[in-house]
Amino acid sequence: MTTREIAKRRGVSFDAVKYHVDNAMAKLGVSNRQALRRWFRVPKHSALSVQAPTQNETLAVGQISRSVRDIQLSEVWYRDVLKIPHLFTAGKFAFFDCAGMRLYLFQTDAEPAPESIIYFHVAGIQDGYDALRQRGVEFINPPHLIHRHADGTEEWMAFFKDLEGRPLAIMSKAKLPA
Repeated sequence: MTTREIAKRRGVSFDAVKYHVDNAMAKLGVSNRQALRRWFRVPKHSALSVQAPTQNETLAVGQISRSVRDIQLSEVWYRDVLKIPHLFTAGKFAFFDCAGMRLYLFQTDAEPAPESIIYFHVAGIQDGYDALRQRGVEFINPPHLIHRHADGTEEWMAFFKDLEGRPLAIMSKAKLPA
């Protein structure tokens, strides 16, 4: 939201919002509002705060097919950026192994339309988020808590863009020790 929109919604002055946003950016060490929107740290009392760091970047999906504009660029991006093992490419089709489930990409001459969001499982949302960002993935938002179950299990997600600008997501579960 713009500073004016926030001020109107909160019923405070434009200058008050500007002051608080500038103060938050300074405390967090970010240079602009876009960086502030993407800023993420694990909340102290979250199950994520005690979860051991993970190195597992294996992604898992259900049965999926996805259209792409350029099969060669997409093959490189899914293989080298998302680190999904490439099985083979045949003409305008590419196949990947997502923890035993195949991801099928097909090149289309038409502009790829909005499609279902693919939710990739990662062992740890923070590690998955950091690793993908380091490889140039553009996140729409930082990891955020989606739901806390009665047993304390938390479900976390973060959405990012594919090469066509359509949303994909990583997801993870975490639970505080008993």
